[in-house]
Amino acid sequence: MYAIIESCGRQYKVAEGEVVFFEKIDAEEGKKVTFENVVMVSDEGKVQVGNPYVKGVTVEGKVVSHGKHKKIIVFKMKAKKNERTKQGHRQPYTKVEITSIKTATKKESSETAVKKAETATKKVEA
Repeated sequence: MYAIIESCGRQYKVAEGEVVFFEKIDAEEGKKVTFENVVMVSDEGKVQVGNPYVKGVTVEGKVVSHGKHKKIIVFKMKAKKNERTKQGHRQPYTKVEITSIKTATKKESSETAVKKAETATKKVEA
């Protein structure tokens, strides 16, 4: 099962258990992050495409760490003018581990399982 989500102005293909590098997200390390802008979901050959997003599907992840990518050099030069500027840039990122992809059917099945467990405990108590 995999999903394509939209975050930070880009689209990412994610699967459960995968580690993905996103643009900087304002969340502390170890906290849960929920992505609700799911563009597409593929589950065992069944493909759901949103218009623009798939309803009832969320992707959850855990923030592993924050950091910066390798430095890139920005060098500008104007010929015959002796004008040169050299500048470095390191783009910040957030490393996220995808924990689950929740579809509408999975949510319903988990809710019914909870209800069955509650009714079973009520019968035992009575």
